Amino acid sequence: MNDNKTAHMALEYDEKIRATIPNYDLFHSETIDLVKRINPTPQKWLDTGCGTGTFAVDAMKAFKSTKFVLADPSAEMMDIAMKKIDKTDSMKMESLGILSTEEIELPDESFDVITAIQAHHYLQQEGRKAATKNCFRLLKPGGIYITFENIRPLSEAGLKIGLERWKQFQILQGKSDEEAHKHIYRLDKEYFPITIEEHLELLRTAGFSTVEVFWASYMQAGFYGMKE
Repeated sequence: MNDNKTAHMALEYDEKIRATIPNYDLFHSETIDLVKRINPTPQKWLDTGCGTGTFAVDAMKAFKSTKFVLADPSAEMMDIAMKKIDKTDSMKMESLGILSTEEIELPDESFDVITAIQAHHYLQQEGRKAATKNCFRLLKPGGIYITFENIRPLSEAGLKIGLERWKQFQILQGKSDEEAHKHIYRLDKEYFPITIEEHLELLRTAGFSTVEVFWASYMQAGFYGMKE
C-alpha cells in the first residue's frame, strides 16, 4: 500500500520524481523567480502539499528572511521534510502537521505567498475548489498563490498525444514500458487533470484578480493568482 497520494513511496519520491515528471526542477526555479519579481521580501510563506520538503529547502535558501509554514496530507512525506529542514534552518520553518490544503484552518490573510507544487491534481472537482478558495482566504491582500499541476489537453487527440509523449519520456529515463504505462494511465482514476482554461477559471472563481499561466510543457503547467 502506498503511503501518500503520489505513485511513489515517500522514501523513494526524491529519487524517482525526476524520471516521472519532465522538467521537474524547473517547477521550483520558476516559482522562486516569479516570487522574486513580485515580492522579493515576503514575510510568511505557506507551502502546502510540501512533499519531502525539497522545494521548501530551495526557497528558504533564496528568501533568507522569510518564515515558511509547511503542510502535507502524508505523515511519511512530512517526516522526511522535517528531517531535511532540521539540517537547513529549522528556526525559519513551522509545520502545520498532516493536513491537505482544504483542511488548513488558520486566520484569514495569514500569508504573503502560498505555493502548491503538484499537490491538487489528486483532488476531484469539489475538493480542488475548496483547496483553491482556502488558499485565497489565507493570502494577504497583494499576496500571490502559485501552483504547478498536471493538465488535460483540450481534445481527445491531444490527450492521446500528450500521454504518449509523457510515457516515452519516462521510458527514456529508464522505466520499463509497463512501469511508464501504469503511471500514465492512473489518469482519471488516481489523478484528475483539468485544462489550462479550467485552471484559470478556478482561480477567477476563487476570487483572484490577476490570473495567469506562466509556464507549460508536456502535460504540466504553472499558474499564479494575485489577491487584491
